[in-house]
Amino acid sequence: MDKLKSMEVFVFVVESGSFRQAANHFDISATMAGKHIQYLESSLETRILNRTTRKHSLTESGQIYYQECKRIIEDISLAENKIQQLENTPIGTIKINTPITIGCELLAPIIANFLQKYPLLDVEMILDNSLVDPFQSDADIFLRIGELNDSNLIARKVGDYKMRFCASPSYLSKYGEPNNLESLKDHSCLGFVYNQGQMQSLKLNSDAFNKRNARLTSNNGHALKIVAVHGAGIVLQPTILVDKEIEKGTLVEVLTEFVPEPKPIHLLLRNRILSIKNRTFMDYVVKKLQKELQDNS
Repeated sequence: MDKLKSMEVFVFVVESGSFRQAANHFDISATMAGKHIQYLESSLETRILNRTTRKHSLTESGQIYYQECKRIIEDISLAENKIQQLENTPIGTIKINTPITIGCELLAPIIANFLQKYPLLDVEMILDNSLVDPFQSDADIFLRIGELNDSNLIARKVGDYKMRFCASPSYLSKYGEPNNLESLKDHSCLGFVYNQGQMQSLKLNSDAFNKRNARLTSNNGHALKIVAVHGAGIVLQPTILVDKEIEKGTLVEVLTEFVPEPKPIHLLLRNRILSIKNRTFMDYVVKKLQKELQDNS
């Protein structure tokens, strides 16, 4: 076996707490992930992980070996980065984790242009509305909406996430236009729900969009927009998702005085020191995102 690969698998298992996650990350079976650990233990002639059916923990030797493996992997990454800097040619794969709507509506077109400009760079973009812990993920860069709670992360603000209430002309013609948030209870509302079942945090003085009262809930804003265009109710969705429909007239904006306060959008990093590939991506994407979000103001 490739000892370096086994070390990488070992470090990922320790940090993620899961053989299954390690297997998915390295595109191998969970059995093969276990064999990598067994290979290291055989080479070292000592146990480095105490394994049970439910969890595992590092042995004393394993703790020392984990720290050294992590240092070796970081040193190799640093060496590769120095070579890239010497050649001034960013090479490799950038892994980014982003909410679905921003990833589809804003980031995907930017990445398309980025890939054409930098042919030696690849991008792995994970679209996910779940709250992913950056310190338990292998992504390099994270895009997040809302106020930040973790002061250990490095953040660069790229703009604001603005919302709009809207409904189709046919719906408004049939049911009338709401005058205030209280009047939403007399309408069919379409609510957004996260993958974990948590409702969108809107800070509204209305519960019209929650699971109990909404006619439809979904974890996909694009689906809610389509349902609204077809006349089934009122949505509260980001400007970047509904602005084209409003311009075309297939959706009509309502309750303009009652939209929630915009939320900040940040690109997040775990470390201040970036590889040349990640710095190249960050510099490119931040500039493009700021322009796109400003144009959508």
